[in-house]
Amino acid sequence: MAEKTEDETVTGTTAATAVEPDAQTAERPEEAAAGPEDTAAEEHAEPAGAPSAAGQGAAAVVSVALGLVSLTGGWPGTVAAARETLVGQLRTAADASVATQIKEVYGDAWNTTALWGGLFALVALITGVVVLVRPAFGAPGRTVQAPWTRSVAWAGVTLGVIGLLLAVLTYTGVLLGLPAAS
Repeated sequence: MAEKTEDETVTGTTAATAVEPDAQTAERPEEAAAGPEDTAAEEHAEPAGAPSAAGQGAAAVVSVALGLVSLTGGWPGTVAAARETLVGQLRTAADASVATQIKEVYGDAWNTTALWGGLFALVALITGVVVLVRPAFGAPGRTVQAPWTRSVAWAGVTLGVIGLLLAVLTYTGVLLGLPAAS
């Protein structure tokens, strides 16, 4: 049979409530015992100051984006190449040989584009490698990384290597070198 208890309300009046004799009650909600759900959440919570998996995933995506920029070209490389073209035009005399004009006007711009592509590729490569090796330097027992994070980081490393290789080959003239002046 339920017992009746009286509780005071905010207004100062009392209200009767029914309480089952076998029911567990706590004086305050914060004094309630933690259930199995609460302890499981505490075990899987990241410690304070630990990098989140979201940060590693974001870095992996940034690595892929930088790798793509290294292959397709980016705004800084385009602006730098246009600047080199203008500088080459200003420095080249009207009576300069065709070979000199090609080198000064187009060659330096071509090399500048390759340098910027190589820079983006190098940053993509480094970022991807950092994401891949990060678990080795983390807290003991927390070396597991989401599979998609590792896959995306590997894609960033691969794009970085390809972009760096293409930038070096372009800069050295092995790939798509400047035409020879006759």
